[in-house]
Formats: sequence, structure tokens, C-alpha cells
Amino acid sequence: MTNRVSTKLYIPHPTDPGIRICGILEQLAPDQQTVGRKIALILHGTMGHKDYLFQKRLALKFPLDSFRFDFRLAYDDTLTPVLFHPSGNHETGGVWKQGDLAGDLVDLQAVVDYLKGHYGYVIELLVGHSRGSVVAFRWLATTVDGRKVPAFVNASGRYRMPKILESPGGTIWKEHFEKYGSYTWKVTVARKPVTVVITPEDVQAFCNWDTSFVWDKFPHGTDVLTLHGLSDHTVPPYDALIYARALSDRNPGTHTLNLMEGADHNFTGRQDEVVEAILQWWTVREKKDIKTGIWIAGVRGKL
Repeated sequence: MTNRVSTKLYIPHPTDPGIRICGILEQLAPDQQTVGRKIALILHGTMGHKDYLFQKRLALKFPLDSFRFDFRLAYDDTLTPVLFHPSGNHETGGVWKQGDLAGDLVDLQAVVDYLKGHYGYVIELLVGHSRGSVVAFRWLATTVDGRKVPAFVNASGRYRMPKILESPGGTIWKEHFEKYGSYTWKVTVARKPVTVVITPEDVQAFCNWDTSFVWDKFPHGTDVLTLHGLSDHTVPPYDALIYARALSDRNPGTHTLNLMEGADHNFTGRQDEVVEAILQWWTVREKKDIKTGIWIAGVRGKL
């Protein structure tokens, strides 16, 4: 779309005055009125960022305006803010913590409030990957704004939170907790070296995050697409089946399950397939032809 324009925004944080949430606003028609216009929000996962994995590719192809952003990193134990700290989630400041999902919820609401207040946007869709999906589920089910959102894509979302201890990373953490009391994690985020410390308390907070609300508190009118790789060793594919079972009996909301054979947690080498799957689901949904069920791309009877 030739008129598409990308604009970097820095959103003031409502509770952390030293922090600005950095994100990219993609607009299909930048010269037209935005009041009442629909927008999609794209949420990254742990140690990801706004242009990670399939997020940017999806934003550049999706037939709606969109906003993808770097989640704020939680304050450290001294409550000292760090402006544009080069660690954690790229261009939004703070000090990252494994268990601070509640902080991610605050960030998401801050983004929603800004897009509504400054542009008049209406949130039409959330797309979350991994941790971003977990946060999106809670926001959709527990906030006034969230319960109005008609569509959600859950990519690699975890349901059984304590299972993280059985993942390859969780096994390493436990070994280091026993020997050293914490784990120093060295990773690369947006091509920058990052070092964070994971503590037993952080992991326990993560494990204690309740997901059971999806059975009786998730909005009945929100259509959901769950994408999950069958070779995901970080979040077991069975979690996708749990979400499918929890969300398949709602009316009028639907749940579509798309399991990708051979795909891992980050859909490595399969980013274009993820984008195409989301776009196809969206097209069918827009035609009011979406139904609850299982969809395997390329196989007879899709959607």
C-alpha cells in the first residue's frame, strides 16, 4: 500500500515519569481522520521487541493501522528509573524482571489510553506472541477496554505457567538457583548484548500468574486465533489445546486452532507462514464466515 507511513512514537508512562514507551505506528492513510478508525496492537514476548520475529512483517501487510511497541522494563529494586536503557525490551526503559507480568498490563493500558486519547483510535485486534499473549489474555478479560476488542491472535501462548520450569531454560535456571542463588542471562536483543538477572522470586511470581480466568471470564464476543508450533519446546503445544477447549463454547465468539507442524516457539524460518495464516484468518473473519474449529493451512477444509 503506497500511502502507508511508519511513525515512531514515545508515549509518556502514566505511573513512571522517567519512562517513555517506544513504538511504531503504521498508518494506511496518514492524511485521513483517525477518530473512530480501527487499529491492531502487536505485542512481543520475553526478551523480544517491536520488530522481533513476525511482528514487523505482519504490521507492514495487515489491512488495518497498527501499533507495535517495546514493553517497559520493570523498575529495579531501588525503584530507580533508567531512561532508554539498552537492555531488555529495546527502546523502552527500565530493568527487566521475569515475573513482572502485572507491569506489562500497565504498559498495555498506557498504550491504549494514548492511542484513544490522542488519535481517537478504536482497538480492533490484539496480536500477542508468548508472554505478550499471556498479558493480552488477562487485559482482554479484565479491563473495560479489553472486553470490547472483537479479535485476538494468540501465538505460542502459555496456559500452564509452572511448566516453564520444565522448559530448557527453566532447567538451567533451577541448576543455577541451587548453586548461585540466581541466574545471569546473557542474550542479544535487537543486535545488542543484554545481561539480566533472574531470581527464584521472579520465577515463582511468573508461575503463580493465574490463567484459569479464560474458562469463564474471557469475552464471549471475541474471535480468537491460536497459532502454535508442534515443535515448541518452550511452551508445550498441549497448552494450545487447553485454550481451544476453554474458548470453543462461547457465543458469538469463535476459536480457531492452527497447529504448525515442525514449527518451534519462535516459528523460526516460518515467519511468512505465520503472517499469511493471520491474514487468511482475518480475511475469512471479515467475511463473517469464521467458525470454531481446527485449521491447518494447505489442507482441505481450512477454516
